[in-house]
Amino acid sequence: MDYRKCAQEIYDTVGKRENLVSAAHCATRLRLVTKDNSKVDMKVLEDIDGVKGVFSSNGQLQIIIGTGTVNKVYDEFLDISGMTAATKDDVKAAAAASQPLPKRMVKALGDVFVPILPAIVASGLMMGLVEALGNAIPTFADTGWYSFLDMISGTAFSYLPVLVAISAARVFGGNLFLGAVIGLAMIHSNLINAWSVAGMASSDIPVWNLLNITIGGFTWGNVRAVGYQGHVIPVIIAVYFMCWLEKQLHKIVPEVIDLFVTPLVTVLVTTFLTFTTIGPVFSTLETYVLSFASWLITLPFGLGALVMGAIYPLTVVCGIHHMYNVIEAGLLSEGSLNIWMPIASAANFAQCGACLAVALKTKKAKNRTIAIPSALSASLGITEPAIFGVNLRYMRPLICGMIGGAIGAAFGTIMNIGANAYGVTGIPGFLIVDSHYILPYAILLLISGGIAFALCFAVFRDEEDEPAKKEPASPAIETESNTVYCPVEGNVIARADIPDATFASGALGDGVGIEPTTGVVVAPFDGTISTVAETKHAVGISSNDGLEMLIHVGIDTVAMNGKGFEPQVAEGDTVKAGQVLLRFSMDEIRKAGYSTTTAVLICNADEFDTFQVEKTGPAKQMEKLVVCK
Repeated sequence: MDYRKCAQEIYDTVGKRENLVSAAHCATRLRLVTKDNSKVDMKVLEDIDGVKGVFSSNGQLQIIIGTGTVNKVYDEFLDISGMTAATKDDVKAAAAASQPLPKRMVKALGDVFVPILPAIVASGLMMGLVEALGNAIPTFADTGWYSFLDMISGTAFSYLPVLVAISAARVFGGNLFLGAVIGLAMIHSNLINAWSVAGMASSDIPVWNLLNITIGGFTWGNVRAVGYQGHVIPVIIAVYFMCWLEKQLHKIVPEVIDLFVTPLVTVLVTTFLTFTTIGPVFSTLETYVLSFASWLITLPFGLGALVMGAIYPLTVVCGIHHMYNVIEAGLLSEGSLNIWMPIASAANFAQCGACLAVALKTKKAKNRTIAIPSALSASLGITEPAIFGVNLRYMRPLICGMIGGAIGAAFGTIMNIGANAYGVTGIPGFLIVDSHYILPYAILLLISGGIAFALCFAVFRDEEDEPAKKEPASPAIETESNTVYCPVEGNVIARADIPDATFASGALGDGVGIEPTTGVVVAPFDGTISTVAETKHAVGISSNDGLEMLIHVGIDTVAMNGKGFEPQVAEGDTVKAGQVLLRFSMDEIRKAGYSTTTAVLICNADEFDTFQVEKTGPAKQMEKLVVCK
């Protein structure tokens, strides 16, 4: 293979230096970030001699070249392009920065909420249970235990702006404690609790006249003394601005006074803009949203409920869903049933169904750990963990939940389902729904949750599996004198069953997958080590008879950056069959959320006349595995 020719053709096809942001490689793939992928002719790229496949993943252009050759092509690519070598983390960061603004915003929301999920999940579960007990046992609601548990369960939600502010400061690169100050200021005890404002006359709300600037009938620079309990978006926007301002001040303020000038100016300017601009704008949007919602739920044939059931999760994202209590309280005060509660229940339970589908289908242990308790919390009416921790991050589950919620909400309105109280949805909603509607309410939950679950289970795929491009399998061929012995003890599966589309397709060669029972890889024949991956998870070995083999431990384990892997050989080493090549920790791989399935592939299988797998099922090391002739 002419490595330089391959690199030159790739370089020309991707748009040369002016369209390149960064370049790196793993054991098998050249990973590029381009400024504009639409300028790349994928068909031409795939037809380049030496390229075995191409796909785009999370902003990265991944070009499959193969073990033992990708590093040589990469070196030539750097020489031709004049670029410097980048790490895989550098490429990921560049890819993220090149994503469209909506995707970056959604990713930022996920990054902010994932670290605080344990606190939200704990509070959400306890809140649902305490409310259910209080409604089921009225006398319990008058006890000290109820008050104590109610206080604990509401803590994370009462002080949510503080948690969000600290996490947002971490994501946006600001001082965590300055972020905490911004969050605390937005729910300070000198402010009226946001949930208490609904029952107050506008004239009773204190206003602090700071600048009192009037332009065209609009007054700016005054602050309504109202907190931001339950809000998310204004907190994130405020902290984003805070982090930007802090970074700018660090650049221009002399070091000798930076320690006290930068924090002072950052907090003062940020809080002033938050209370005079960011907060009021968001409050105005809230008013419009709620007025629109009140009009929608009165439309005939459940059309309004259909719309509200769909967009309800989006109002959770904006942090304004708590204000729907105003609608519910208004309905009950007029002596009618609370017909909003079934809409909210349908929307919440649909997010539960979508989140549960992710928990059952995901291959990542970390995702499952988050999704299962989040789905349980959503079934009790607390959907923030499910939406921010799972569904919004992957988007498809959120959309599936919106569809299920829309259909369930329309059903609830058509059936005239109503409740005698408010504040409880999901399974605890059985305690407040009117006794005439117990069965229809159960059907509503089944419809909304069931549709969302079925749709999400059908369309959800983990991020790493999303972009994989299946290539046609290499033709089944038999071989002659070359024998491959089992390098890893475990259960041998067909190549097509390897849980990675690139390996399973045969794009990197023919072979098998092994589900290991021990963390030791040995040489499958006498030969020479052609490559050891930088991240230590893969080894390439060439036999004395001309076989070129890749042993890739785990699926997507390149992301572990070598943690849990201990290579026992180096590139260029001569090895004997049975010699230990690599030790790895299966526990570390599973803890990181990846599959331990090991790909054992003959990269040049198409150079042999025949190819025969000799062993499937349970196998010990050094049992005959494959024969090529």
